[in-house]
Amino acid sequence: MDLGISGRKAIVCASSRGLGKACAMALAEAGCIVVINGRDAATLGATADEIRKATGATVIPVVADVSTKAGQEALLAACPDPDILVNNNGGPPPKDFRLIDRSAMLEGVAQNMVTPLELVQAVIDGMMERGWGRIVNITSASVKTPLVGLDLSSGARAGLTAFLAGVARDVAHRGVTINFMLPGMFDTDRLRGSIKRMAEMKNTDVEAMRADRLASVPAKRFGTAEEFGKVCAFLASEHAGYITGQNILLDGGTFRSAF
Repeated sequence: MDLGISGRKAIVCASSRGLGKACAMALAEAGCIVVINGRDAATLGATADEIRKATGATVIPVVADVSTKAGQEALLAACPDPDILVNNNGGPPPKDFRLIDRSAMLEGVAQNMVTPLELVQAVIDGMMERGWGRIVNITSASVKTPLVGLDLSSGARAGLTAFLAGVARDVAHRGVTINFMLPGMFDTDRLRGSIKRMAEMKNTDVEAMRADRLASVPAKRFGTAEEFGKVCAFLASEHAGYITGQNILLDGGTFRSAF
């Protein structure tokens, strides 16, 4: 399917690896000019080369911490008028809620709620003036299915979802959509690290914890980054203009609900 976004400009935050990288790859495959972002220059450079070789697309790497004002300014300097914004950022590691102090709470909210909101504020008016825009926020299945140890991440991402729910309806008439992707368990470095930390929290074997997590998924497998990226590209496409304010759950059927 031609997604109708060839030549569009996209910023994909935290995209040197994992789900962000997969989103950048899928948008590049669709013909977008893609600005990718990460904090490690070597990893980011390798990702940029990989995407260029695989797709022939223009890929602009920006080494920056997207959670900082300087990082956001660097992204917007590389792409002042993006058509597509994919908000993504690492979340706090699993931790017993009793051990999360005020400083950690504020940092978690800054990373997973305030940062994406600041970027939306920076790009939304330009999108509305041009009459076209796509904003995709990568949150987490834990927004709908709370997980022990991920309370701070879940709370901050839920706050982002609630904040932008009204905004999405306010800008839709100008051809701008805002949607959310809620990943469940995808086979990434982050999942492997999370399983290791949760095993340590529960004083159990890592492989036993991995098997336990896998058994909870009706699809009986973890998701792949590639399939996640394809969904992101569709939500950013010309064909998704009538989808807005929605939470797209990608979890292999783990969340059990008919509606």
